Amino acid sequence: MRLRVTALLAFLVVVLLPLGAHAATQETTSPTADPTAEATGEPGGTETDAPQEIPEGPYIRVRLVDKAADDAPVVGVELTVASEDGGEVGTAETDAEGVVIVAIPELGTYTVELDEDTLPSGIELSDDTGTEITITARINGANGGLFPIGVQEVSTVSFADRLTTSLMSGVKFGLIVALAALGLSLIFGTTGLTNFAHGELITFGAIATYVMNRVLDLPVVAAGVAAVLTAAIFGWLQDRVLWRPLRRRGTGLIAMMIVSIGLGLLLRNLYQYSIGSSRKSLSQYVSQGRNDYGPISLADKEIAIMGVALVTIVIVCVALMRTRLGKAMRAVSDNPALAASSGLKVDRVISSVWVLGTALTGLSGVLLAVNSQVNFLMGFKLLLLVFAAVTLGGLGTIWGALFGSMVIGIMVEVGPLFGVPSSIKEVGALVVLILVLLIRPQGLLGRRERIG
Repeated sequence: MRLRVTALLAFLVVVLLPLGAHAATQETTSPTADPTAEATGEPGGTETDAPQEIPEGPYIRVRLVDKAADDAPVVGVELTVASEDGGEVGTAETDAEGVVIVAIPELGTYTVELDEDTLPSGIELSDDTGTEITITARINGANGGLFPIGVQEVSTVSFADRLTTSLMSGVKFGLIVALAALGLSLIFGTTGLTNFAHGELITFGAIATYVMNRVLDLPVVAAGVAAVLTAAIFGWLQDRVLWRPLRRRGTGLIAMMIVSIGLGLLLRNLYQYSIGSSRKSLSQYVSQGRNDYGPISLADKEIAIMGVALVTIVIVCVALMRTRLGKAMRAVSDNPALAASSGLKVDRVISSVWVLGTALTGLSGVLLAVNSQVNFLMGFKLLLLVFAAVTLGGLGTIWGALFGSMVIGIMVEVGPLFGVPSSIKEVGALVVLILVLLIRPQGLLGRRERIG
């Protein structure tokens, strides 16, 4: 057993060690602590390749972007920084990145004023954008601000347009959740295991994509394919090293569930050690403008995400219904003892389920990384929604997992339109989970089973 656990840990080290070395190299060679902060102009970001000199003490860093032109930097605009009492601290022009850096004598509140006369031809401030912003300097370093130009008022967007956008975001999010829910449902239906480390399998796919893309310098598409294959290998190794020995020892499902909780904690801490706590971006498809398709606006990567997820789900469902392996999985799910007595090699079928389930879950992480950013907690945060989707549709049923995922995805994205705060928009889905457990524990598409 110790050799098997050592083999599993060695696999994780082989996958994650290059990323840890890459992250360590970045920390020693780059002063940028948070790439997200730099992109948005928020405090904490520094310009790694800016022509302007970075002051040693506190300074004001402002980025000027044109929202009407996909956040294009606005160059050559004069900005003046003044202290709270009105005294001028410094004046500078935006560089090629639209950035101005002005050293300040001490921490406090400062006003940044834009000289409209220096705006390039054809660019002007929108009606709701003033020429001044106020920045409170709180740290001995970059204290950032953002001057948006060309922003339309939110009130000009109709409710119908916002509802359409939210519905499409809900469908996209639901398809991503459906891949993970499909993997969870396959594993639960075949083994009966409620795997609380399933969220970390989502994160595994995302981090593997980041490693292939950033460390090994593969294109995002190739990195995603390699990440799915790596996740499949990890699923096979996980069953071979951990779950199969526990099954052969006759370990109960409750004990195995507790083991999965420990495995989830282990993986989560390994991820944090490898990539840190900050968010990571892939080298491509980070930010894309949306194209209009009638009443729907979608970015190219969103179309690709939904297309890949939908095609994968259809192929897997058809394979489960038509192929010998799919029939064997369903046989083991219905009655493992009878399947074994009929000549099926149950352990081999269960290993195939782990490979397929982990590959699908890893693909969910790949698409989530392309859609947003990579973070060591991303799968853990999605875990309850995956459980909610599977429980809502019916535990162990493939179609139930898909139906529940779509309902959960749409609820999460549409909820803020009806007053649900965006910071807790997942609460509605979890309330539905509680109601389903109280009213129909078998799920909407599940079947009643007699216990005892």
